[in-house]
Amino acid sequence: MAKKQSAADKNYKVIADNRRARYDYAIEDDIECGIMLLGSEVKSMRVGQTNIAESYASVDDGELWLVNSYVAPYKQAKTFPHEERRRRKLLVSRKELSKLWQATSRKGMTLVPLVMYFNHKGLVKIKLGIAKGKKNHDKRATEAKRDWGRQKARLLRENG
Repeated sequence: MAKKQSAADKNYKVIADNRRARYDYAIEDDIECGIMLLGSEVKSMRVGQTNIAESYASVDDGELWLVNSYVAPYKQAKTFPHEERRRRKLLVSRKELSKLWQATSRKGMTLVPLVMYFNHKGLVKIKLGIAKGKKNHDKRATEAKRDWGRQKARLLRENG
């Protein structure tokens, strides 16, 4: 029997996914943040015209900012358009902000957006990863491990 979807599950929708982040960075921890947006930005996100692949987060003057994220202009918002690549303020508690600031002050750590989505209440949220950049040999090791997993699964299917 099919499981019924509640109204809360219907509102959840992924807006933008940074698939390259897990390849380029070793994610140590992640945190969910709110984001301050304009109305035309939310409308554009509902249509799905957003990109967070080249963006990053930074702590400046005691505030958390999302830098270089792209939100396409919304054509119907002619009177009050938004800038496509403006800095957007991220909303976290003071305790989480101090945790993020301490993490980024360590050598090689950065804040990388992993996924942007509408949560079950219909609010835009972004999941940030506290990450360390991978070297080329780390990337090759990850690829080799993934390839071995695929080969192993293939062999088990054939022999099983």
